[in-house]
Amino acid sequence: MTISRNTLSFLSHQALNLRINSLRMTTQSGSGHPTSCLSAADMIAALFFNTLRYDYKNPAYANNDRFILSKGHAIPVVYAALHQLGVISEQDMLNFRSIDSVLEGHPTPRFAYNEAATGSLGQGLSIGLGMAINARSQKLSYRTYVMMGDGEMAEGSVWEAAELAAHEKISNLVAIADCNTLGQSGASLHPAHAERFAKKFEAFGWHTIIIDGHDLEQILSALEQAHTITDKPTVIIAKTFKGYGLTAIENKAGYHGKPFTHEELPEQIEALKQRFSDAAQYTSTEKFVPSAPDALTHTQPSTTPTLNIANDAHAALFARDKKISTRKAFGYALETLGNNTAVYALDADVKNSTYTEFFGKKYPERFVECFIAEQNMVGVATGLALRGKVPFASTFACFFTRAYDQIRMAAIGRGALRLCGSHSGVSIGQDGPSQMGLEDIAMMRAIPESVVLWPSDGVSTYKLVEHMAQYNDGISYMKSTRADTPMLYDASETFPLGGCKVLRSSAHDVAAIVTAGITVHEALAAYQTLKQQNINVAVIDLYSIKPLDRATLLKVGTAANKTIITVEDHYAQGGLGEAVVSELRNTGITIHSRAVSKMPRSGEPEALMKFEGIDAASIVALVQSATK
Repeated sequence: MTISRNTLSFLSHQALNLRINSLRMTTQSGSGHPTSCLSAADMIAALFFNTLRYDYKNPAYANNDRFILSKGHAIPVVYAALHQLGVISEQDMLNFRSIDSVLEGHPTPRFAYNEAATGSLGQGLSIGLGMAINARSQKLSYRTYVMMGDGEMAEGSVWEAAELAAHEKISNLVAIADCNTLGQSGASLHPAHAERFAKKFEAFGWHTIIIDGHDLEQILSALEQAHTITDKPTVIIAKTFKGYGLTAIENKAGYHGKPFTHEELPEQIEALKQRFSDAAQYTSTEKFVPSAPDALTHTQPSTTPTLNIANDAHAALFARDKKISTRKAFGYALETLGNNTAVYALDADVKNSTYTEFFGKKYPERFVECFIAEQNMVGVATGLALRGKVPFASTFACFFTRAYDQIRMAAIGRGALRLCGSHSGVSIGQDGPSQMGLEDIAMMRAIPESVVLWPSDGVSTYKLVEHMAQYNDGISYMKSTRADTPMLYDASETFPLGGCKVLRSSAHDVAAIVTAGITVHEALAAYQTLKQQNINVAVIDLYSIKPLDRATLLKVGTAANKTIITVEDHYAQGGLGEAVVSELRNTGITIHSRAVSKMPRSGEPEALMKFEGIDAASIVALVQSATK
């Protein structure tokens, strides 16, 4: 491509200002990563002042190009670009990292122009892939650009994303690797060997371009070339120097995360002006006008996803005399929810166990098979959620543990993920402890603004899936079980978030059994046995673990001899029992908790539940002991 000298001069001038303002911001805050900004400045200048098609008055516009800074510690250089574009005032820019500023030390969507929360390295490419998949399926023309550092490319999640992007032939995704060779404590995995990164991406099926990341002509040519590729994603491998522009620290270790002092700053700014003297002297009377995004040719879906079990094609399966596993009920509900084109389903090679295959067969254009790569699955779901979609991601509950960092970061980024973990608890049986989700309630309860659900039958599962689809303030998680269980509720029953169901109670209860999921059925069996012994107990289905119905628990527990017994197919730490104890502390109610306390093993589900003391007979014995 032919690039005018005036364009190069203009971009050089912008890159110099990016460097200067990055230094000013980090010095003013007394913290930050100026050297990482300096290596990226030329590429950021090319993107923001030449390539991106973006309406800066409307950052939420559906067809804006998207830019994700996966190397989130370099965010000052992006804030500097937005300042130079007139989006951020001088005062706001210099308030960087202050408690009253939305310009945080790593990107979060508290600032509307940040696409996602990044900074936990290795996650940006997955999120960008989700955004690119959204553009393709919704027939939008925007491109997604993701800038990574070479250090974070040691993370396996990067290569999970790279493989799926190539498999899906996502040509509207452009990755930019800032290979400045130096990490926080030393050299990166392949210092000064950009070719190795290129060979890796080529092996995964990407179009690769190696450039000098400080040569604007090469940067612009690479970006233009990326736009011509139609059958695969493109990665631009940019050879750069950390601290580029300041000879005293350029390409030298030991300067990561070290801003200059106020006394040092004037000298460093002058050094940059001397190094880039032509850029410093550049003047122009022309005002830069960003490229406009393409106009939308169709309306994006905006209706709220809803379900009506009475009118569902599968309504007969939820009749009172039927049995169905909660995982299968989830699959049927999700399939019906797919009538709304904002709903997507993602799975990790277990769709015939989680039953997301129902959705996939009916809506293949909105089903993403992520294969056995749960970190990437959650990242892709995050990208879809941040573009306004309603993604449900499913796998075995135990396998969400390996994607916990992605879940944590999605919460920081206000991503409304819907997660369903199947095969939870020892009740799955013979597959053994490696397949049993026994930590998931603890994990998900700890996430800010999360909703944690544990239904006990098909009807409650179906109704709670609708609540998940409509919850947009954070992450919602459903724990489902493998075994078929009888229906406990009529189709007309409602299940508000933060509620519970009192299934059995009397005026003479000596204890209240509080449980959820499959152990609700064990508690009901225990109730029958105890009743025959003239021992009355209440039974509560605590389907909503978070938020939790404190008022009902307090009322029923107080009436039941001020004694509550919690039972759960989950480890004690962080589970249902601890949630109840936390809510009812200092109320005078005595709480006895029974959970999975021994290392599980393979075996029949019934034998395993007895082994852990969470079957009906064990509940009976616990009630007898606790109420003597």
